[in-house]
Amino acid sequence: MFVILLVLVMSLSLAACADKKPAAVTDSPNPKLATSPITVGKVQIVAEIAATETERERGLMFRTTLADGTGMLFVFDKDQQLAFWMKNTKIPLSLAYISSDGTIRQIVDLEPESLASVQAERSVRYALEVPRGWFGRAGVKVGDKVSFGDIPM
Repeated sequence: MFVILLVLVMSLSLAACADKKPAAVTDSPNPKLATSPITVGKVQIVAEIAATETERERGLMFRTTLADGTGMLFVFDKDQQLAFWMKNTKIPLSLAYISSDGTIRQIVDLEPESLASVQAERSVRYALEVPRGWFGRAGVKVGDKVSFGDIPM
């Protein structure tokens, strides 16, 4: 009798656990990353820092909003000719390709959900995604400097 009761209790416990999803699954499919303030031209924004391969691959995929004054900074280990696309990215974005000395070399607008690859015109170390049009609204242009503050580079 005790064995039957024990099996019944264990079965009910397992069934209850099977119905629960891990917290990471029930939360956003793309949780926010650690942030840091950075200065872009003469304005400051709060940027999520995508420094690992996994973070860079995921980027802003599946997000539905991105407020002005925020963005995502993609940090790479070395200068290279970067290319970005918008697979699974629902937010219209603008992207700045930034050289290792912090100079904005190129600004492009990206189309939501587009699979077209948008390549940098030259080798760069960083890319910064912000809401589409933010660079213009903030008066930021090619040639402006980005200061990364205390981000370990």
